[in-house]
Amino acid sequence: MRTIAAERIRDTVAELCIRANRQLPDDIVKAIKAAGQEESWPTAKYTLEILQENMALAKERELPVCQDTGMACVFLELGQDVHVEGDLNEAIHEGVRRGYGEGYLRKSIVEDPLRRINTEDNTPAAITVHIVPGEVLKITVAPKGFGSENMSRLAMLKPADGVEGVKNFVYETVKIAGPNPCPPIVLGIGIGGSFDKVAALAKQALLRPLDQPNPDPYYAALEKELLEGINELGIGPQGFGGKTTALGVSIETMATHVAGLPVAVNVSCHVTRRASAEL
Repeated sequence: MRTIAAERIRDTVAELCIRANRQLPDDIVKAIKAAGQEESWPTAKYTLEILQENMALAKERELPVCQDTGMACVFLELGQDVHVEGDLNEAIHEGVRRGYGEGYLRKSIVEDPLRRINTEDNTPAAITVHIVPGEVLKITVAPKGFGSENMSRLAMLKPADGVEGVKNFVYETVKIAGPNPCPPIVLGIGIGGSFDKVAALAKQALLRPLDQPNPDPYYAALEKELLEGINELGIGPQGFGGKTTALGVSIETMATHVAGLPVAVNVSCHVTRRASAEL
């Protein structure tokens, strides 16, 4: 049994909140650069160049990549042989509180969805814990802006709808979103499970780097097909046209009921942020 102090978790979460908002993951940076090199439509190419300049300036000047510094989505892979000394949830919330304060990040969370009073410290965080074997604790902070989150959708399809039904739902979601989620977008797609689990799968899919296809060849091929189909829609960077509507598509699946085919699409913008640390 390994013991990790809650204070250490708090400090790690604070650092990850700042890092995730200032510096995009390498796979996202590489994908945007590659898109800029391949894009032939002048307006789209210029737009992608501006996005690259913005990323570089944010890193150099230690500023947020985007003004919407998002809801703090915190994911933990908690080893079953790890004992947290202290209050785990409070440590995470305090880490977000400190990170968003010390990093001068915008506070966007309201304490009640209808009465809309800002908590003024970006808490509470959205916490997801996965229990895994061993003594390692991995923490990932993935700030999620709501310009893209608001474009996400979920459907309870019929089994007879099959893979074509899933593809049609994904394409429809992207068409409805249009320029609103600040394309080029990244899609996390969940298939299977139940009403609640499929949304969690879609969110989890956004944590996988774009250069890591699904380990199942069937779903890896489906990811590739969907990405190509989405980029043929011509929405383009920021909706200005071109062949770069999406940077990547990631699919996560799980078993489901014989009578169901749940599918969820979590839309993310070109600022798909995540930062991780292992304790």
